[in-house]
Amino acid sequence: MTDWNLKKHPRFAGVKGPVVVCVMDGVGLGKRDPGDAVYLARTPTLDALGHLDVATQLKAHGTAVGMPSDADMGNSEVGHNALGAGRVFDQGAKLVENAIADGSLFEGAAWKHQVKNAVANRQPMHFLGLLSDGNVHSHIDHLEALIKRCDAEAVRDVRVHVLLDGRDVPETSCPLYVERLEALLSQISQSSERDYRIASGGGRMTTTMDRYGADWSMVERGYRTHVHGVGPRFGSAMQAIESMRAATPGIGDQNLGPFVIVDDAGQPVGPIRDGASVVFFNFRGDRAMEISTAFEADDFDKFDRGARPQVSYAGMMEYDGDLHIPSRYLVSPPVIEQTLGEYLARNGVTQLAISETQKFGHVTYFWNGNRSGKFDDARETYIEIRSDNVPFEQRPWMKAAEITDALITELQGGTFRHARLNYANGDMVGHTGSLDAAIIAVEVVDLQLARLLPVIERLEGALIVTADHGNADEMFEKERDASGHPRPKTSHTLNPVPFFVYAPSTVLSLDKRGIASPGLSNVAGTVTQLLGLEAPAAFEPGLLAI
Repeated sequence: MTDWNLKKHPRFAGVKGPVVVCVMDGVGLGKRDPGDAVYLARTPTLDALGHLDVATQLKAHGTAVGMPSDADMGNSEVGHNALGAGRVFDQGAKLVENAIADGSLFEGAAWKHQVKNAVANRQPMHFLGLLSDGNVHSHIDHLEALIKRCDAEAVRDVRVHVLLDGRDVPETSCPLYVERLEALLSQISQSSERDYRIASGGGRMTTTMDRYGADWSMVERGYRTHVHGVGPRFGSAMQAIESMRAATPGIGDQNLGPFVIVDDAGQPVGPIRDGASVVFFNFRGDRAMEISTAFEADDFDKFDRGARPQVSYAGMMEYDGDLHIPSRYLVSPPVIEQTLGEYLARNGVTQLAISETQKFGHVTYFWNGNRSGKFDDARETYIEIRSDNVPFEQRPWMKAAEITDALITELQGGTFRHARLNYANGDMVGHTGSLDAAIIAVEVVDLQLARLLPVIERLEGALIVTADHGNADEMFEKERDASGHPRPKTSHTLNPVPFFVYAPSTVLSLDKRGIASPGLSNVAGTVTQLLGLEAPAAFEPGLLAI
């Protein structure tokens, strides 16, 4: 049985005021070169924080956040899991990889059901998800393994609905993945008993992959495209990509519109019909929740689904363990329990979580170990500032000022002992590939920190400033284009992230003795130190020498 009691720290009573964790999403420590928007930005506040006694850097990618290898970039999901859990858990990418390698995925009841349903009803197995090797939401290796298994298990027809990335991978790289997928489908379809094809698709920021209810019209477009075959029609996925690029020169893959593949008679090759099996092959939950709900929910009012087919739906993983979305899944998600938020709630510590829509679930759901809802309604307050539904490079300031306004008001009210917030600017603007906009985004975050510091000083509290991963710190790809110009980089980075502790009411120093390479999982232990509490035994140690 878990001992939930947090003992007082024997040597440090903690700071008097609130302990605040600020996550500067996507603000890493880059190479200080012409593509480093963090370096190029005017950041007097961050510069000053860098000279504090408690100032270092944290690992935020690879095995330090539960990814399969150190070649894997970090992301907001695994970063906030590590920040909130105080330790590292194997994440979706690694769990799926292992389940495929040892065959447990294919021996599971969910996979067997999907295959049996498709074969019995003589309907295709439909795969829907993000087509890339970014390993943030999905991996093409996983999809290919599922397709090959369908062939081995005599599934006659397979249809793939591809969401184009250009965000966790180079911004115009989708032809590489489409051509690779088409080669596999064509190879299998050489048998007279197999018909495996791409059926539909679209860019991930226009089609299907909305999150946190920011723009349900994305999901509606995807549903109409994948299910009903309604949308611009093309003879192949490559034809669709090339046509849309010609119509809008310079467009990135993530912003390409939806498309439907048709046969020689002009009819969609893969609408989803009654009796079909559908697998959403993304393992990450935030951008899988809404489309899963659209497929499964009987009571649904977000958009008109039209004639809704009765299908057997499964996710790669369970995306929400509290709401049980989806009802069927191929691989069990990581079990992340006994998080910082739960410990503090059980010990009567009042907590505030605040961000705008784009990252609201990160400081709530992911921070709490992929758990919906609060641990203690009486002691926790969650505030969501609604994000603007406009391209992020057009408003790189996003809702940072509004988040700060609300946070300062709440802190001055004296209710909260602990608060956490996320400024989305560095990540969401960094993903657009616009260097100029990313510079502004970082400067906006710096300005908000400047507003917070005097409040923290006045309240005799502490402010931890860090990030969940890099992004804006590397806005150019290493290779240039054919003309020798820099190619925009839209994905996360492998760079470390900053870690600063501002607590002017007390004297603090960095523990340099036993933590050779600290990571995001050390932040929760540092929070407990600042609260004057001993961290749970399972947590990674805090970073303060006290």
